[in-house]
Amino acid sequence: MKKLIKIIGYLFGAIIIFVIGALAYLQIAFPSVAEPAELNVEHSQARIERGAYLANHVTVCMDCHSTRDFSLFSGPPVDGTLGKGGDKFDHSMGFPGVFYAKNITPTGISDYTDGELYRVITTGVTNDGRPMFPLMPYLYYGKMDPEDIYSIIAYIRSLDPIDYEVPDSEADFPVNLIMRTIPTEASPEKTPDPSDQVAYGAYLTNAAGCIECHTPVTPQGQIIPEMAFSGGREFGNPDGSVLRSSNITPDPSGLASWDETRFVRQFKQYQDSGYVIPKVQPGEFNSLMPWTMYSGMKDEDLKAIYAYLKTVKPISNQVVKFTPAEASE
Repeated sequence: MKKLIKIIGYLFGAIIIFVIGALAYLQIAFPSVAEPAELNVEHSQARIERGAYLANHVTVCMDCHSTRDFSLFSGPPVDGTLGKGGDKFDHSMGFPGVFYAKNITPTGISDYTDGELYRVITTGVTNDGRPMFPLMPYLYYGKMDPEDIYSIIAYIRSLDPIDYEVPDSEADFPVNLIMRTIPTEASPEKTPDPSDQVAYGAYLTNAAGCIECHTPVTPQGQIIPEMAFSGGREFGNPDGSVLRSSNITPDPSGLASWDETRFVRQFKQYQDSGYVIPKVQPGEFNSLMPWTMYSGMKDEDLKAIYAYLKTVKPISNQVVKFTPAEASE
C-alpha cells in the first residue's frame, strides 16, 4: 500500500512539473513573432486619404473602435467618437471572456511606434508582447499589402485625440493560454491590379474579413472552412435575441439570383442623399453589418467583391436572419 501511495505521489508530482513546464513554455516561447521592424510611416495627404477610405469603408476599423448607436439601423458610429474604442464583446454575445476595442486615436496609441502598430495590426501582438484575441481580424490584415497597412497607420495617427481609458480585456481559461499560440508572422501580398477583377475582389474580401462573419463556427468559435461564406453564424444579443449572417455564396439560398447591379445597390442605398436611417426599438431586428460604413466603398471595389463571391463554392444554407428573444428561449 505504501508503495502504491509513493507511486501515485511520484505521478502526481510529475504531472505538476509537466503542467508548470508547459505553462512556462507558453509564456516564454509564445506568441512566436518577430520583434517590430524599424518603421517611419510618411503622413502624406494621399496616404492619409487612402487609410481613411480603408479604415472607414473596407476594413472598417472604425466599426469596433468607435461608439455605435444601435438605436438606429446597423448601428452607425456616433459623431465625435471615431477611434475612441470601448466597444464591448462578452459572454452574452458568445465570446470566451470580456474583450474591449482599444482607443486607437493618437491618445490611445501614443506609446506605440509605427513598427509596433504594424505588428499589432498584422500579427495581433501588442507592444508589450501580449497576444490579442482574434476578434480584431489580424489574421486577415496580415495578408494585406503593407502599403495599405501603412496608410491605415497614417490615418489613425491623424485622428482627433480622444482621452478615453478602455478597460483591459480578460479571456477565460484556457482561452487565455490558447491565445498565445494564435499570432503568426504576417504573410503580406501586393494589391492585385484592379483590372484582374476576381483577384482584386479576393484581396478586398480578405481585407473586409467577410469570411469571418459569413461562415458558421464551431462551439470553440473557429470558422468551418468547408462552409465558407455560407452564412448562419450566430450573434447573440444581451436581450436573448439572435442575429445570423447571410449566405453570400452563389447558391440559390445565397446570391445566385443577384446580379452585379443589385449587389452594388444593396450597399449604396445607404449613401443615398434621401436615405434616413430608421430608428430601431429594443427587441426589434437590427443588423450588426455596418451598412452605412460599407456604403462608402467605391463602386468598382464592390463590383470586384461581387465578381469574387460569384467564384466561391456554392453552399446550400437557408438562413433565418433573426430570432426574437421570446422565440430563442
